[in-house]
Amino acid sequence: MSSETVRFSAPLVHWELGDFAGLGYVLLPDEAVEAVAGYELMRRLELGKRRGFGSVKVNVLLGGSRWSTSTFPLKDKAGWFLPIKKSVQRAESLDEGDLLEIELELL
Repeated sequence: MSSETVRFSAPLVHWELGDFAGLGYVLLPDEAVEAVAGYELMRRLELGKRRGFGSVKVNVLLGGSRWSTSTFPLKDKAGWFLPIKKSVQRAESLDEGDLLEIELELL
């Protein structure tokens, strides 16, 4: 399966619970959710299995920062979230609520 690129804007949210305090993430907007969920389904059908938690591996471009991670489906509703590392938040001078321009390469 070849990779696909998804671009979107979303506000940075901080998770303030226990060991995850300060972890940043974005909730993918509907058009990105549709692309990621469709990609995950095609991958699952092609390979006959899901990745852990139903995640999709991605390469992320945010400002001048690039990194590899995964995007994860939400348990309670139809949606996906993307974690934003603390080191990236510092490097890009990001604060909670900032609107982030993100490019995902689905792997």
